[in-house]
Amino acid sequence: MSTPQKSQSEILSKLGIQQLNPMQLAATQAIESSNEIILLSPTGTGKTLAFLLPLIQELDPTLDEIQLVIIVPSRELAIQIEQVMREMGTGYKVNAVYGGRAGSKDRIEIKHRPAVLVGTPGRVADHLRREAFETGFIKTLVLDEFDKSLEIGFESEMMDILHLLPRVKKMILTSATYGVEIPRFVGLKAPVTIDFLEEKISQLQIKKVLSPTKDKLETLLDLLSHLGNQNGIIFCNFKDSIERVSDFLSEHEISHGTFHGGMEQTDRERSLIKFRNGTHQILLATDLAARGIDVPEIKFIIHYHLPVRSEEFIHRNGRTARMNSEGTAYVLHYEKDSLPDFIGNLPEEKLIPSPLPYPSEWSTLFVSGGRKDKISKGDIAGLFFKQGGLTKEGLGIIELKTDCAFVAVKTSMLETLLPKVNNLKLKEKKVRVTLI
Repeated sequence: MSTPQKSQSEILSKLGIQQLNPMQLAATQAIESSNEIILLSPTGTGKTLAFLLPLIQELDPTLDEIQLVIIVPSRELAIQIEQVMREMGTGYKVNAVYGGRAGSKDRIEIKHRPAVLVGTPGRVADHLRREAFETGFIKTLVLDEFDKSLEIGFESEMMDILHLLPRVKKMILTSATYGVEIPRFVGLKAPVTIDFLEEKISQLQIKKVLSPTKDKLETLLDLLSHLGNQNGIIFCNFKDSIERVSDFLSEHEISHGTFHGGMEQTDRERSLIKFRNGTHQILLATDLAARGIDVPEIKFIIHYHLPVRSEEFIHRNGRTARMNSEGTAYVLHYEKDSLPDFIGNLPEEKLIPSPLPYPSEWSTLFVSGGRKDKISKGDIAGLFFKQGGLTKEGLGIIELKTDCAFVAVKTSMLETLLPKVNNLKLKEKKVRVTLI
């Protein structure tokens, strides 16, 4: 079945983007003219769009087989890239496969072949070993955040993937890290390097906040009060610490989400959804959130614990002050300890006594129907406006998934809204609408 080819200008128009940034332009030109590309650019600068735009133009619309494979280090990044491509409205099918969900679900989805397959190294390697799909038409391979995949122990899986994709002619490696080494098994001969790591004109400030006690919870509370109602990420080194800090914030009625490797995938996804739509202004996270997740522009990050290595310090800080915006990284520091050498001297932030941040005015609703039910964002908005009697000011961000949707609404309107929209028909499906 032939897919109508969309031009880059049509795709950008659909995304609401007027023009590409310099990195994206340079990457597009390099990908169009070379078969080996290394793309280096900070987190949050738009690398996904930089490689997807030119690669989609190279797909064969008459071919009903997988043509492009994108390998990513985390489930979140796989889902994010899948979402970006769907929002581009290219007409090509895309599927994400990753650990933490049934392999049978992958097999059902990719039975009707996507043109683009995105996945984590372990899950893609597993499908390739099982010969789950034809590999002869896969001519392009992207190793996105390849150094992160190697760092977290996926080297053998990545070697298998390269071995099991013998027809690959074009390879793109991306990273947000300085001085990364390209593994020999990748087999690059004369790659073109697009390096924008030095180009970012960051407005990032880094400050320390001194704690009079080794237990820094009270100082954290003072800092959050000082910052007021801004959105940010608090980084801890361990999931146990996250649980402890989370309990403390809950005691003080500060709404927040959590994000770490010990959580179920569904819970991690919902934490990010609530953070993106404003239900939670604060995300408590391990270094799993330092890169490769889709979060909004944030005003601050707090190092409740400092990372062991300078690279993670850089990646954490890269979550704020992205794309020339301003942002501040705060190091919460026990005054009798010394700072690691990779941080050096930092100016001290003096905290101004302030009231605690007020609770978010948004809540998140789950809708039990999605894209596969032919439901659109407009359908959901129509349900909430017409049957629910909601005003435009009362409706926030709608995130549409394959089999469900998540909708931000003003908390003050929940009581009257829910009975009016639950168990009604959207298109041909009766949907449940519940608070999460």
